[in-house]
Amino acid sequence: MSRGMPRLPRPLMDLWDWQSQAACRDVNPELFFSPESERGVRKRAREMVAKSLCGTCPVQPECRQHALSVGEPYGVWGGTTESERDNTLLPEHRKSA
Repeated sequence: MSRGMPRLPRPLMDLWDWQSQAACRDVNPELFFSPESERGVRKRAREMVAKSLCGTCPVQPECRQHALSVGEPYGVWGGTTESERDNTLLPEHRKSA
């Protein structure tokens, strides 16, 4: 292999292996993603339950980092809601990137 050739990407399994350890791996995804019509108290209650599960998760940092890296626009990821990522974490993540 010559020095000028780019390195091959890491195998996809290495990039996603953290998901197999996630506390949510066997949970209905509807807990983390709101229906389009969901608003107000109902949405906040669902997000609170999802975030409490995230609080028990051994891979919460990896999940949050993934959501920030790809700009995930939907759902609760790594204990953060859509608005928390948009308003608080994503601008800070962009500065440090």
